[in-house]
Amino acid sequence: MTIVPPQPSTSPALQEPLYAPWGSVTAAFWMTADGAPAPTPAVLVALRERLAEVAAAAVAGQLDQAVRLATELDREITAQYGEPHIHTIEVREVRGYLAHLTGDHAAAVGWYLHAARLRSGVQGRSHPDTAQATRRAYSLWRAMPATVDRHPHGVELLATVIDIHGPDAAVVHHTRKRLESLVLPSTASTQA
Repeated sequence: MTIVPPQPSTSPALQEPLYAPWGSVTAAFWMTADGAPAPTPAVLVALRERLAEVAAAAVAGQLDQAVRLATELDREITAQYGEPHIHTIEVREVRGYLAHLTGDHAAAVGWYLHAARLRSGVQGRSHPDTAQATRRAYSLWRAMPATVDRHPHGVELLATVIDIHGPDAAVVHHTRKRLESLVLPSTASTQA
């Protein structure tokens, strides 16, 4: 693909500089622009490969192996990047999903709440990934079997959602309503 620089206009009205959200675009920009996408860093390729190994083990029904691989990967990624890093968060979400698959619903909700808090700190409270992380935690909490006491996990979920989204957010009201329906099923709606 060839990038063609814009041609200068001869109209005096169009001689104004172009100011875009990122600043002024000059002819030098067009002369040095590289149309090729940046190569994927080797670190991302390696991380994807390791996550693919975890997924392959899980799909093959080798959940213990998948959990072991994810735990090792979590240790390595956390040592390399620290806890507040997007790579660490992604691995932690995988661990949450594996906990769900193995039937450890409390751990699954815990991992997803942990990941939501990390995403809020790394990506920001209003980032779409942060909102999706809280939705995943809520969905896992809702999917907990009736044999599990969901109330303590719901309280932690509500506290996390309030911290991330603020006390007046719709998701907070929705979560609170659902939590109340578990505690007071005869007076609150059981629909969520």
